[in-house]
Amino acid sequence: MGTSTLPDALFGSVQQHTIISSRRHHDPIRFFAVKSHSTIYRRRSVGKRVLFADACLCKPRHDDSTEALTDDEDGDSLGRSKVVGIDDDELLATRKSLSDVQARNKTIEKERDQLIEKVARSEAKQKEYLSTVMHDKDLAISELESAKALFNRKLEESLEEKFNLESKLVLAKQDAVELAVQVEKLAEITFQQATSHILEDAQLRVSAAEASAAEAAFQIEEQIRTASDGAITYVLQQSKDAIEKALAVAESSGDHTTNAMAAFVDNMDRDDEIVTVQSQNIKLSNTVNDLESQLLVNRNEIDRVKLELKQARKEAKVYEIRANDVEKLLLEFQESSRKAALQQEEEIKSSLEKMRKDAMEKKKAASKAFKLELERMKTAIEAAKETARSQDEAYTRRCEALQRSLKAAEAASKTWRQRAEMAEDLLLRRSCSEEGDEEAIYRVNGGRIDFLMDDDSLKWKLLTDGPRRPTPEWMARRIRSIRPRFPPRKTHVSEVMTSGFKTLDLPKPDEVWSIAQEKLKEGDALVEHVIEKEVIEKKRKALERALQRKTVKWQRTPEETKLESGTGTGREIVFQGFNWESWRRQWYLELANKAADLSRCGITSVWFPPPTESVAPQGYMPSDLYNLNSAYGSLEELKGCIEEMHNQDLLALGDVVLNHRCAHKQSPNGVWNIFGGKLAWGPEAIVCDDPNFQGRGNPSSGDIFHAAPNIDHSQEFVRQDIKKWLNWLRNDVGFDGWRLDFVRGFSGAYVKEYIEASNPAFSIGEYWDSLAYEGGNLCYNQDAHRQRIINWINATGGSSSAFDVTTKGILHSALHNQYWRLIDPQGKPTGVMGWWPSRAVTFLENHDTGSTQGHWPFPRDKLTQGYAYILTHPGTPVIFYDHFYEFGIRDVINELIEARRRAGIHCRSPLKIYHANGDGYVAQIGDTLVMKLGHLDWNPSKEVHLDGTWQKFVDKGPEYQIWLRQ
Repeated sequence: MGTSTLPDALFGSVQQHTIISSRRHHDPIRFFAVKSHSTIYRRRSVGKRVLFADACLCKPRHDDSTEALTDDEDGDSLGRSKVVGIDDDELLATRKSLSDVQARNKTIEKERDQLIEKVARSEAKQKEYLSTVMHDKDLAISELESAKALFNRKLEESLEEKFNLESKLVLAKQDAVELAVQVEKLAEITFQQATSHILEDAQLRVSAAEASAAEAAFQIEEQIRTASDGAITYVLQQSKDAIEKALAVAESSGDHTTNAMAAFVDNMDRDDEIVTVQSQNIKLSNTVNDLESQLLVNRNEIDRVKLELKQARKEAKVYEIRANDVEKLLLEFQESSRKAALQQEEEIKSSLEKMRKDAMEKKKAASKAFKLELERMKTAIEAAKETARSQDEAYTRRCEALQRSLKAAEAASKTWRQRAEMAEDLLLRRSCSEEGDEEAIYRVNGGRIDFLMDDDSLKWKLLTDGPRRPTPEWMARRIRSIRPRFPPRKTHVSEVMTSGFKTLDLPKPDEVWSIAQEKLKEGDALVEHVIEKEVIEKKRKALERALQRKTVKWQRTPEETKLESGTGTGREIVFQGFNWESWRRQWYLELANKAADLSRCGITSVWFPPPTESVAPQGYMPSDLYNLNSAYGSLEELKGCIEEMHNQDLLALGDVVLNHRCAHKQSPNGVWNIFGGKLAWGPEAIVCDDPNFQGRGNPSSGDIFHAAPNIDHSQEFVRQDIKKWLNWLRNDVGFDGWRLDFVRGFSGAYVKEYIEASNPAFSIGEYWDSLAYEGGNLCYNQDAHRQRIINWINATGGSSSAFDVTTKGILHSALHNQYWRLIDPQGKPTGVMGWWPSRAVTFLENHDTGSTQGHWPFPRDKLTQGYAYILTHPGTPVIFYDHFYEFGIRDVINELIEARRRAGIHCRSPLKIYHANGDGYVAQIGDTLVMKLGHLDWNPSKEVHLDGTWQKFVDKGPEYQIWLRQ
């Protein structure tokens, strides 16, 4: 057999290295990994096959030569060659093998060209990426410059606005000083006028008193004189008559005496005549006695008249003394008035001096505040400059990190290029292998290196976007959900031995991707972008859930969705969405966040605070009705809040103040009765019997609200403007109904007209009136109180409901073991609920009675009992914001709302009261609910009139219990 000489280097093994590049969008950095696709040449020598593999592909070589191993039993050293004799067959075989090797060399050359081409493309991509980075840097610098310019412009505008405000402040101070001077002049004139009027009135009163005293004295003297003249005349007349009668009797007696004497002389024996004469003498003596008694009576009458005259003189002296006292008092009053005028003048001068001092202090404070504001603005400018500087430094650090990454990539590319050249050199020296050689395929790290280099690689993102914090769990879950899983790692030895894949030990990812170990860079825009994207995704999902709930919710019966103008569906549960202090926060934004929660709890309507611009921040002193930028928020925030309510199927009830309105300007005589804004009314829009604002309209149709001008609703132009405003609130702003403030101030007929014009879904009037008390205790009979509320509802034609103030006042006392107050003599509830339940809006508390005002707070220990009463009874219940979110009884209220829903109770549900005494209260509402208040020992089985099976739904012991019919 012939022999041939083969270089021992052909016994070495060479691995072909391929380049695996991983790209991301806008990031052309290339990284290389080894995917073994090596061919192992074997030769038969002494019955053994030798397998060579490069196990250190990722480690640098110490020399350029490849290690060659031989398997020769004779122990020949490396670098030697043997010469053996070969025959022709072996020579042909060798040539054939050589031709195969040459073909493979050509293939390797092609692959090398492809590798070089890829390296060139990689370099081009690197240059492109570098240009992109520089372009982004230029854009960022330009944006920063534009931001700086915008900030400087805003700063200049703010400074200009500050100067304008200061000038306005100076003008306002001048106006205030002028106003103070005018006030001083008006006060002086007013005081003089008032003093002159008082003096004239006092003089008139004194003169009138003197005239009255003189007239009384004259009348008394006239009466005395008349009485004296009459008495004297009468006495004289009586005396004259008596004397004449006496003379006549004496004359007749003398005649009779003469005749008797003559007869006696003629005939001494005539006894009858003597007796007659004696009898006549007796009569004459009697007559004389009568005259004497009459004279005595006349004397007594004269004495009485003299006493009356003395008494009249005494009274005249008293009147004279009184006149003198009045004159003294007048003099004293004039003196005190003069002193008061001087004192008031001194006070006015001191107040003016104080106002001047206050103005100077305010001016100094404003100047100081302005200086502080300038200092703050300078500090803000410095902070902005520092922020811009830190951003520049951060951007520089990021660019340096990217440059380090590029250098690392270039170094890796250079390393792989060297390895490719080394592989090419090895292949040139490779000789043919014997027959039977098989190809072994190597896979790096179980195939995971391929995934680490693809587009979804988290490590690649870290390298591209810059340093990051440890990946949050939610982001890790999202990443795992969108990317494919790793190939399974072979853990069993038998699988490794039997598989055609073999693992190469490469460096771990933490060693290669060292940039992942760097800390988070503050203010990274990309991190903020990712977080913002996640927030938007959460909002989108929440909106989808809300739409799903909306789809489910609107599957209601027709009777539950049918609206009656002014009174809703009859199944309303109203939530007062504010309290007295809500204006201190961004309330519309807070209330919008609670819409979903309220809808889930069963609320159907939300009562909003007054939306109009107001002199008082709470909103109940409106001025410009069309300006809805109030202390609760802007018009846009209000519309967004109402839209959120509508998304949750909630009605939005606006709190509108129609009784009064605050003026914008003063009239020429200094009265605030000129209105501004879109509704520019004058004094003709104010009722004439409002004593404070000199209105020129018609008299008021209700009570006067003294704090602001009362609007005259009898004026046609006023009613037309209010109708347009209400329709604007309905159609443009989005309100669904109204809560009408202080409806006692104008007739319910006007409310009817407004409701017919605006067509609200629900309307509530605040007709607030005092209950009847006797001796400090609440009267049992409150029919007059609820009748006044019913009369107002009747005046609206039943188009509006009203707050059941009667029921609230009765519950204050009834829940303190006086449950007998909850039933009237006809067996009905004692409030408006008992007479007109569909128009009764029951409540326990609102912003006036509770909150921080506390004018008429409901007993806190009886709140749960109170809600158990109004939420299970007919009428429309109202839940107060503080009770639901701040008092810790939210779960109790939700439980009662659920009981109302399950029993199907609405505003017209029938009611039957079984017991109402000192121990408790029991009533059946509708057909499926029975409730008990108090410690009365009762359950449905004890009532013979209750049929069916009843199950206890709520058990709060002696407070209340609720049963539902099975």
